Amino acid sequence: MRTMAESSDTPKRRRPRRGVPQVSRQRHRSLWARASRKAGLPPGTPVHVGPERDEPVGVTAFAYGPDDLVERPVDDLDRCGEMRDGAPVVWTNVDGVHDVERVQQVGRAFGLHPLVVEDIVNTTQRPKAEEYDGTLFLVVRMLNWDDAAGGVRSEQVSFVLGRGFLLSFQEREGDVFGVIRERLRSGAGQVRKMGPDYLLYALLDAIVDQYFLVLERIGERLEELEEGQLQTPRPEDLQEIRRLKREMVVLRRAAWPLRDALGSLERAGSELVSAETAIYLRDVHDHTVQVIETAETYRDLLAGAVDLHLSAVSFRTNEVMKVLTIIATIFIPLTFIAGIYGMNFSPEASPYNMPELQWRYGYFASLAAMVLVTLAMLYYFRRKRWL
Repeated sequence: MRTMAESSDTPKRRRPRRGVPQVSRQRHRSLWARASRKAGLPPGTPVHVGPERDEPVGVTAFAYGPDDLVERPVDDLDRCGEMRDGAPVVWTNVDGVHDVERVQQVGRAFGLHPLVVEDIVNTTQRPKAEEYDGTLFLVVRMLNWDDAAGGVRSEQVSFVLGRGFLLSFQEREGDVFGVIRERLRSGAGQVRKMGPDYLLYALLDAIVDQYFLVLERIGERLEELEEGQLQTPRPEDLQEIRRLKREMVVLRRAAWPLRDALGSLERAGSELVSAETAIYLRDVHDHTVQVIETAETYRDLLAGAVDLHLSAVSFRTNEVMKVLTIIATIFIPLTFIAGIYGMNFSPEASPYNMPELQWRYGYFASLAAMVLVTLAMLYYFRRKRWL
């Protein structure tokens, strides 16, 4: 037994809170620990907030018009803004915002407001749309279904729309814009014939279309869960339902603010967005609303999946209890018969003679009685629809 001094000096290990993955809690703690480094700094001071990365930052520029296209990597970030002089539209894509200095170089080249640069390197931003000094700043969440992890991978993408240029900032290399790049290279569609606002619409439309693919994967998994629970409910199903609920939270946090941002942009309007492109942005807003409605439906289905699991487990338990109860009920009269004829009274010493004990076929008669009683009870249970 430990003394009071020993127990007070020994550090206590905190038990992890139930229902919250330890790795997820550690990630959020480290994330907000990095966010706390901004405390006390002047407004507009860029500090990277997000997962630690060490891969190099890649910058690619598309300078294009109706008849030509120039695609090249950008090495001198201080001069990347000069590409605007030779093409109607320039799209500069930055893969990686963890290198604050390189993001600041791009910001200086295009004259971005310090608050915009600060929000770009902070990857915990809520999707929003704001205007700064003749530019439109838009933050969205790009979602992908990670087959290896079996869940949703979320990434912040920031857009800056200006006169004749569009900037996009991603957390890492790899996105859903491959089809847009191919359309630019081939000249298919209207992308090369329109301005940077139409390119912004095309990129937003690709992101929102990916939301539908994520919803499709969640819906397939939910359908498999429901079918499995109706057949053989497993304890692992509750963990899977809980994981899918977390994925739905990620999707809701991406879609709901994006709907509000696009709605406010549609109502307020912007000089950087033409009337023709505004119609297309309205279509993206409608798709976002559809994503939210589908997500709400899946959310209700996930809540019902928990009730379905508990009902299926309860039903199977009741079935087992019913079988055991029927067996116990059948054995009650059999035990009574066996108890009567199993008493160790000598027939000669008993004043009341039990003739069955001396009968030659008494043993077989008692067995036959037990069988008849069992069959009669089974027939009765069947008539009552208890079987």
